[in-house]
Amino acid sequence: MAIAAVGQLCSTASMSHNLTQCRVLMQKAVAAGAKALFLPEASDYIAPSTSETISLAQPASSSPFVLGLQASAKEHRLPVNVGIHEPVRDGKKVKNTLIWIDECGEIKQRYQKLHLFDVDISGGPVLKESNGVEKGTEIVPPFQTAVGQVGMLICFDVCPPYFMEPALVPPLA
Repeated sequence: MAIAAVGQLCSTASMSHNLTQCRVLMQKAVAAGAKALFLPEASDYIAPSTSETISLAQPASSSPFVLGLQASAKEHRLPVNVGIHEPVRDGKKVKNTLIWIDECGEIKQRYQKLHLFDVDISGGPVLKESNGVEKGTEIVPPFQTAVGQVGMLICFDVCPPYFMEPALVPPLA
């Protein structure tokens, strides 16, 4: 049976610090014999404000964090599933994206979070992810990996019942 490693980190606003943490997790996954590593949403950074989140976003093709993970995936021959931020064209929001980097260091799958976490409790907390994050538009079909079929969802995406509707979810091969 193939081993899937799940890594956890406490992301900061420093992409270089977070990349270092992810590389350590990759080394641990390889040492444990894992055939894939799954990292959390927003592994590249967590910023203290929406404006800083937007200002830090970089395209995956030029992000030092993503490029570093791609190099490490290739070096260790270890696929990585990782959550990142990407800028949107108008620069007013970011995409909350999950990417699959294969063992050759190539981004083979990309998914953008569909169900954003918005809560406004009367007399209580207000948190509107939609203020700084652009909603995705499509479900990515499951794909084959060394650890089996993998589907892509991000955090709060698991809550809406429509993800569990057989008519909307592509059949497994």
